Parts: sequence; structure tokens; C-alpha cells
Amino acid sequence: MRLFSKKKEEPASCCCGGNCTPETMAHAEAVKASSGVKVLGSGCAKCNALEEAACEALAELGMDTAIDHVTDFTQIAAYGVMTTPALVVDGKVVSYGKVLKKDEAKALIQKVRG
Repeated sequence: MRLFSKKKEEPASCCCGGNCTPETMAHAEAVKASSGVKVLGSGCAKCNALEEAACEALAELGMDTAIDHVTDFTQIAAYGVMTTPALVVDGKVVSYGKVLKKDEAKALIQKVRG
């Protein structure tokens, strides 16, 4: 019995349970680096509500930016998001885990792009 032995280092497990490959992770990182506004989530009612609020906020700001809805969990994990829905502006996660109102989304978009 070794009480003070060196611990075995366990190999680092992937955030998606080991289902990702280097190709899918490279693709996820490439998508992450692109600019624009993205909503991360499975496509539930909360995710759709966040997308609608972000769209209204962009319209009020006069920005003609398309919103991408990312549902691939490998890409979502590449952002480090564990709680959806999440809002990403120009590659930066600005909100996660809650549905923003239009004014909240507008303020966050202005902060990142302002």
C-alpha cells in the first residue's frame, strides 16, 4: 500500500465525451474565429427567443448582420459554453444561460462592436 506515491495522471478527456476528432475540433475552432453574431443552443424555445431578441437589437442598431444559430455541440463546446442559450458577438461569448431581452442584447452588442 502506497500512501505517498505519485498519482497517475489521467489523460485529459474531451468536453464532448471523446466523440470529437481532430478534424471536427479544427472545424469548430475555425467557425469560432469567424466574426458575426451567433446564438448557441439546441434550438429550443429559449434559444429561439434569444435569437429573436438579438435580431431586433441588430435592427435597432442599424446593423445588417445575419445571425447564425449553432446547434452542433462540438462547436458550442469550442466556445467553452456549458449552459445554453448563449450569445456570441465577433467570436466573444457575451452571455450564456439566460434569455436576454432586446435592450440587454443591444447593450452587449454595442459594447463589443462599439
